[in-house]
Amino acid sequence: MTDARTQQTPRPRMPGPGPGPRGHGMMAVERAKNVRGTLRRLVQYAAPHRAALIAVVVLAAVGTGTGLAGPYLLGRGVDAILRIAIGQAGLDALFRIILTMIGVYAVSWVASAAQGWIVAAVAQKIMRTLRAELFDHLQTLSLRFFDSRAAGELMSRLTNDMDAVSRVLSQNITQLFSGVLTLVGVLVIMFILNPLLALGTLVAFPLMVGLVGLVGSKTRKTFRGYQANLGTLNGILEEAYSGQRVVMAYGQQDAVLEKFDAANEAVRKVGTHAMTYSLLVMPLMGILSNVNIAIVAGLGGWMTILGMATVGTIASFIGYSNRFAEPLRMLGDLYNQVQAAVAGAERIFGIIDTAPDQTDPDDAVELGRVEGEVLFDHVTFSYVPGVPVLKDVSLRARPGERIALVGPTGAGKTTMVNLLSRFYDLDSGAIEVDGVDVRRASRASLRRNLGTVLQQSFLFAESVMENIRYGRPEAADEDVVAAATLARADGFIRRLPKGYSTVLSERGANLSEGQRQLIAIARAILADPRILILDEATSSVDTRTEVGIQEALLELMKGRTSFVIAHRLSTIRGADQVIMIDQGEIVERGSHEELMQAQGAYYRLYMSQFRGQASARA
Repeated sequence: MTDARTQQTPRPRMPGPGPGPRGHGMMAVERAKNVRGTLRRLVQYAAPHRAALIAVVVLAAVGTGTGLAGPYLLGRGVDAILRIAIGQAGLDALFRIILTMIGVYAVSWVASAAQGWIVAAVAQKIMRTLRAELFDHLQTLSLRFFDSRAAGELMSRLTNDMDAVSRVLSQNITQLFSGVLTLVGVLVIMFILNPLLALGTLVAFPLMVGLVGLVGSKTRKTFRGYQANLGTLNGILEEAYSGQRVVMAYGQQDAVLEKFDAANEAVRKVGTHAMTYSLLVMPLMGILSNVNIAIVAGLGGWMTILGMATVGTIASFIGYSNRFAEPLRMLGDLYNQVQAAVAGAERIFGIIDTAPDQTDPDDAVELGRVEGEVLFDHVTFSYVPGVPVLKDVSLRARPGERIALVGPTGAGKTTMVNLLSRFYDLDSGAIEVDGVDVRRASRASLRRNLGTVLQQSFLFAESVMENIRYGRPEAADEDVVAAATLARADGFIRRLPKGYSTVLSERGANLSEGQRQLIAIARAILADPRILILDEATSSVDTRTEVGIQEALLELMKGRTSFVIAHRLSTIRGADQVIMIDQGEIVERGSHEELMQAQGAYYRLYMSQFRGQASARA
């Protein structure tokens, strides 16, 4: 059912800090402005895994320590070979060094493998928690939040952004530990071996650190833009996929391609800049590493000539110089990956920190099975502040009454039932169910008493049985079949390849629109609600099928309060009250016969539809 909200611009998101998920008002807090702040927040998710992370640190220390013994043993091996060459030592000394090297490298490999396994397990647990928190929080947000965001953009948070964070946690956290320990260990060992040569080795160090910082500051901004543009592209993809039938029907493939190409080009440009900056680090670090080795070789050769160092010491220093540059290159690369992860984490936390604009009060009333009395008391509501969609609307529906909501497109009919379901909160006035303001009732208990059949029925990629059972998971198979029979759906369901066990494709695309609507009606019948909301519930079925469904719905509506929205006015002539709405206001109310006798707005609408149907038949 098209409503007034389709004619309004969604309420813009308000920038600025907010109180977090338990704050008041749907307001996105200011996103993290630096890597450190966002990483600090991510670290909080690792707090429950302290023991495992301590084990990782210990294993990293063991692996790094034994790995750093390699260049030292290499230098001792070179000196041993020289002594053997001049007859000052035997081969047994060289063999002992070789066996020791094999042993330390084996220990280093085992420690590295163990820490990698532990980190992978911890990282996946953290990602499971983060994904669950994001998805759980999405369930607390109202329709107002989803109205202003593309589905593809939100999916990007759950996929691309999560993947960026996951890669850093699972693949790079061990590199971080090992890289830092390697840098510290190399510096300590080099100063122990030869302080003067160690100082010469550090000449290129400030240049390496400066390079990482300079390039990193550029990459963070570009990676954030890359992730944002990727979210936009995903939104276009999702929209094009969902609306492919409309695209094809109106021959708009070229327009869709043009829109996609523009977004794709934006992703390419930003991605190129991001990748270019990140790829600069490795070759520049390689150049500085070679410069460092040249310094060590030149200075070491001069010191060897003067007797201030041995050939083996120089060999060890060259090995340590390579080890020294390796973690710097690795940390530089890690820094770039962190930029992408931080950009993704900021977007994830931007959703998590969006406070829901609807919350249950601390003293929320738990509604049992209600009688079904509904009161709209001077209700005013707007999707956009200052542009009211409903204006001072009042009506009372007694238990068991059938209320028909009619009026032109955009009048506010669907908005009324959305407010009753508390998909949105009204601006002023009150809506009561059995005397309880819906804002004081828990949303779960309120919605257990509501059954809804929308104009566009939504089915899940599950079996027909599970789709009907969706509103009442504990229902027996016999109850499901009975509900389908009452909805006139049992016949076509049994003709499906596997009957009630047939698994539907996404959104029930392997059924006709009418069949999908029949299953949605069966779902509402099975839920057995006290208050029914039928929003163009029979609009997608043919006239003959509609007659059968109307009989089922009449039986279902007995003893239940029902709100029926229908454009085909012939379907609501038996309503207890007909509410004529125009531009957000109730302009007429009464029975069908009373309004026809009054010959007002309802009469004119009914007669125009009747004449239109007569002309169509002619």
